[in-house]
Amino acid sequence: MAKGSQKRALRGRAGRMQGGRGSGRANHGHVRLWGRHAVEAALKNPNRQHHKLWATREAIDSLDGELPEDFPVEYADVADLARLVSRDAPHQGLVLECQPLEELHLDDVLEGDADRPIIVLDQVTDPHNVGAILRSAAAFNAAALVTQDRHAPPEGGVIGKSASGALESVPWIRVVNLSRALEQMAEAGYWRVGLAGEAEATFEDALAAGPIAIVLGAEGEGMRANIAGHCDVLARLPISQAMESLNVSNAAAIALYAVATRR
Repeated sequence: MAKGSQKRALRGRAGRMQGGRGSGRANHGHVRLWGRHAVEAALKNPNRQHHKLWATREAIDSLDGELPEDFPVEYADVADLARLVSRDAPHQGLVLECQPLEELHLDDVLEGDADRPIIVLDQVTDPHNVGAILRSAAAFNAAALVTQDRHAPPEGGVIGKSASGALESVPWIRVVNLSRALEQMAEAGYWRVGLAGEAEATFEDALAAGPIAIVLGAEGEGMRANIAGHCDVLARLPISQAMESLNVSNAAAIALYAVATRR
């Protein structure tokens, strides 16, 4: 962050606080993000259209990078910021309102780097889990996250905070028909491995040498039968019998690590 006069370029206009508490999807269709990593990553993303930043002065001073001189910033105290986010959300003094990211297409990913795995989620609706999976996807260089457009949480502050900046770097593809999307992956040469606790094969044994799509279902229900039927193989993680299953975000992280370290 620049010092002196450059630091003053980050100062914005003061005014009355507006907006209400929520999950991060504002009433007028904008997205509201909070937390240092999520906000910093969004500010640095050239594909984001920003509208307004609410912040404490201390949080502005801690940002890595400079804001344009005319960037709309409204200073606020911690209590005021708490009214703009989900209850008890750790906003860390920063709340950004911006446009949702532009929709992406599966074909764009399938024509990219085939060495990078794709994560497919079947009706995983908890935004904390989706955010955590995005974070792992970024850590292990996944090509994209693919979900059905109807049975997935909207882009917003809870996902952004859980993703710790990965919402800006991992392509999130929303499709109408998840089964058809899996067929497209097969046509592009992807080996589709569905995680299922009852499967006989272990995930390591089920991995192939080519492009990989990892398919995970919702906690409790697991994958729907039609989605499982569109996988080339079902596999399990070799966990202890003392534990019935793993949280879906933990399972995704382990599977991504296994793909990254396969021989």
